[in-house]
Amino acid sequence: MVERRRQEDRSRATRAALISAARPLFAKRGFADVSAEEIVSSAGLTRGALGHHFGGKPELFRAVLEQLEQELNDRILAGVAESRDAWSALIDGVGAFLDACEDPEVIQIALTDAPAVVGWSEWREIEEAHCLGLIIAGLERAVADGVITRQPVEVAARLMLSAVIEAALLIAAAQDRPAARTAAEQVLVSLLSGLREGRR
Repeated sequence: MVERRRQEDRSRATRAALISAARPLFAKRGFADVSAEEIVSSAGLTRGALGHHFGGKPELFRAVLEQLEQELNDRILAGVAESRDAWSALIDGVGAFLDACEDPEVIQIALTDAPAVVGWSEWREIEEAHCLGLIIAGLERAVADGVITRQPVEVAARLMLSAVIEAALLIAAAQDRPAARTAAEQVLVSLLSGLREGRR
């Protein structure tokens, strides 16, 4: 039992070391320009360790992406933690997400490389797994508080998820990212405003 626990600890440590080594390399140069050999050398490990724990560089990239997406979730939750009401939480959540979309690491890993490396459909599934629940929770709270009109919340959440993903891609591709972010936020807030109670 003790030996099994030690093996699990070593396995977790090895996986963490590979992720920690790969993430800054992927962020700085992109997936295609980083070799597996460079990653394992940076981690102080062997190519065999990469194969054993992840299978290869694409699977390691996915683990890096999942870690980054979880951190993005945490940033959004922190951004709405002190929101004064349900409407402010929706707006603050959009702002926190768009702030993250100007982060070079998010741009390179999550918005530039991810659709190509893991595939468009799987990338959208990852985004949905991490973000859809937050949007649903925000909209449900807003409906319960009478801030937005009653409607199929999951449908609205999926449409908003598509909108924020498109906004993120727009920001990533823009030459003037701050201007793109400002424009995206204005439109997203307008879309949310269309759901407000009393506007119909």
